Amino acid sequence: MTTTLRVIVDQMVTPLPSGIARYTEELARALIQTAPKGCAVEGIVSALPPDKIAAVEEALPGLAALHRTTLPRRELAGAWQLGIVPTLGSGMIHSPTLLAPLRRHEREFDGTQMIVTIHDTLPWTHSKSLTPTNVAWHKTMMKRAKKHADAIVVPTHAVAEQLADIVDFGDRVRVIPGAVASGLTLPADADWRASKLDLPDEYIVTVGSLDPRRGITQLISGLGEPGAPDLPVLVLGPDTWGELSLAVVADEAGLPEGRIRALGYLSDADLAVVLSRASVFVYPSLQEGFGLPMVEAFSFGIPVVHSDDPALMEVSGGAGVAVERGKNGYAERLADAVASVLGDPQKAARMRIVGHDRARAFSWRDSAERVWALHADL
Repeated sequence: MTTTLRVIVDQMVTPLPSGIARYTEELARALIQTAPKGCAVEGIVSALPPDKIAAVEEALPGLAALHRTTLPRRELAGAWQLGIVPTLGSGMIHSPTLLAPLRRHEREFDGTQMIVTIHDTLPWTHSKSLTPTNVAWHKTMMKRAKKHADAIVVPTHAVAEQLADIVDFGDRVRVIPGAVASGLTLPADADWRASKLDLPDEYIVTVGSLDPRRGITQLISGLGEPGAPDLPVLVLGPDTWGELSLAVVADEAGLPEGRIRALGYLSDADLAVVLSRASVFVYPSLQEGFGLPMVEAFSFGIPVVHSDDPALMEVSGGAGVAVERGKNGYAERLADAVASVLGDPQKAARMRIVGHDRARAFSWRDSAERVWALHADL
């Protein structure tokens, strides 16, 4: 008799690349690869068109089956938000997000298990980073999770502690981190890609949009201060946020035109090249749930400067240079931290070694095995 674990993989197919899409794909693939003897993994998606279905199946070799619901994603999310679960609402179900058919069930009698993942508490702490509709949906699904989820997966102990101040899940919370994407490796044509991307010989890399939570504005402002490092800055993210643009922020900081450049969303191959050749990676975000980009930088041995956000402190494990957030002077402190790395080759060399070792602490195989163990415990 085969035991089946069904994973909600709909988040793999999104209009723009996202951390959640990457997490979903990597975890699902690792669950397939680590399935215990007698166990199989199936997927659940919304009413996607045939080409999207084919893309999911191609990305997840070994998937026993892929169940397509009758509703498109928006309608499916709305139905599950209301507790309407016409099909696929029983058995062992694992969701890499809060998108799940959460309903009343008796685990001991029908074998149904519902495990969902909560990546951060932004709908409560930084609601302006999300759309009002998204915030409302997350808050409603959180209430459903409190009632019906058998376990809650979070990426860090920091998120677990923040979550405890919002919703009491008791002892149902489990910390299972993510890891670097399996495809994020340096390609053979790295030099050609570097030329195509017009990469400078030395540069600073950061990630995110101009959403105030991401801290990019403070970083740019700090680099405009007298005596700050004068390397070019490449931003892994969009050029604008609302009516604000990187060019305007840079101009207000007194930086010359072209000093700050947005690279947008890159393929894994291009991202690997950009990270591997950076002088320093800066992650100034005021709040994160895990901070995967930082681990990606660590994996290439790049010195990392990051904020003292609890999740980033936990994931860094002392391998990066932490900068105190908030209060006055955050911009200047960021610039000083970057200067401390760029101005000390021996320090940078030590950070490269320690960071590379830190990245090895995270693996998708380990994460998947812990998910299987969690389902077994239930």
